[in-house]
Amino acid sequence: MAKARKDNKGRALRKGESQRKSDNMYIYVYVDPFGKRRYKYSMDLIKLREIEKSLIKDQLDGLDVYAAGKADLNFVFDRYISTKTDLRRTTYTNYTYMYDRFVRPEFGKKKIGTIKYSDVLYFYLHLINEKHLQINTLEIIHTVLHPTFQLAVRDEIIRNNPSAGVMAEIKKKPGKNHGVRHALTVEQQRAFMNYMANNPVFCKWTPLFTVLLGTGCRIGEVIGLRWEDIDMEKRLIDVNHSVTYYARKTDTRKCEFAVSLPKTEAGIRVIPMMDAVYEAFREEYEYQQENGFNVIELDGMTGFIFSNRFGNLHNPQSINRTIRRISESYNAEEVLKAKKERRQPVIIPHFSCHHLRHTFCTRFCENETNIKVIQAVMGHANIETTMDIYAEVTDMKKTEAIEKLSHKLDVF
Repeated sequence: MAKARKDNKGRALRKGESQRKSDNMYIYVYVDPFGKRRYKYSMDLIKLREIEKSLIKDQLDGLDVYAAGKADLNFVFDRYISTKTDLRRTTYTNYTYMYDRFVRPEFGKKKIGTIKYSDVLYFYLHLINEKHLQINTLEIIHTVLHPTFQLAVRDEIIRNNPSAGVMAEIKKKPGKNHGVRHALTVEQQRAFMNYMANNPVFCKWTPLFTVLLGTGCRIGEVIGLRWEDIDMEKRLIDVNHSVTYYARKTDTRKCEFAVSLPKTEAGIRVIPMMDAVYEAFREEYEYQQENGFNVIELDGMTGFIFSNRFGNLHNPQSINRTIRRISESYNAEEVLKAKKERRQPVIIPHFSCHHLRHTFCTRFCENETNIKVIQAVMGHANIETTMDIYAEVTDMKKTEAIEKLSHKLDVF
């Protein structure tokens, strides 16, 4: 057993402590978070140990480099995200995935005390112009960066939040994709559904897309629907959970399905079925009676309505790829058909699952004036979300109304 080291008064010295013989100065040696050897000095062993105690506490918290503004952005983000214990697993995974993919490798290594407004602006422009990110994706990154900087402001590590106002500046720039989702027109919506229903390759997708377009549910809510969640007699759909497909926290290269609550508390709702949706469920049920029901079990849940050809749940990206295949096939045929008939073709633009939710909400706003009813059916947590879509629809309706008025009133 090693003999304990002692000072000149016979007191045992701890690990890292020593006493200089030339002047009896006590020295404490430690390694900082950056791996550099540091020294603390005192003529009094008791005072030195008070310094040690404070250092150990600060190092556990990372405060020594953090308080000096020398910590990098990655350190502050990790500190911020560790406080968000109320985040749902899917939200946490999404935030950390976006940060780790786009921020951590390069921009995240910048020292928090040196980052300026222009640095954040140039970084966001780099993500748009070089990485080709959409504004909606950039807003997710901003959602985690802004509060990360704000934490440093509140801790008085930096004076101002360098990300404040950057998104407003980005959105002012001409020619940028502002991420506005546009609904399909009635003509495009009908063209998509009719082509799919009458196509021998794509017709099997009709029930799923009918439910998406006829309920306005989020894609995860539809994927997670079970037979016990729908009441065919009362024609009601109980939306009480969602199925997500996200990367595991420990391995971002692999994804897995998981059951979670809807995106917000307002997402828990009951939606009445319109006739087309009722028929879609009935058609799917009759098909499964003959060909077998979905037997997959996920987080203790069974009886899921929709499944892919392998008997597994639908991956949202696979559904988006199906939308693209259907649209491209339709457009190719429609262009030739319109040319023969000497008319303008009805082209279906590229869209995703979420555009179907937006399309449903647009149709709803065109035919319903009670905003609270629309909000309840859509499951919007904030009335502002509903109002934005309603206002957009109202502007279009005003234009149509004026055009109709000009045709009916021949007074000029």
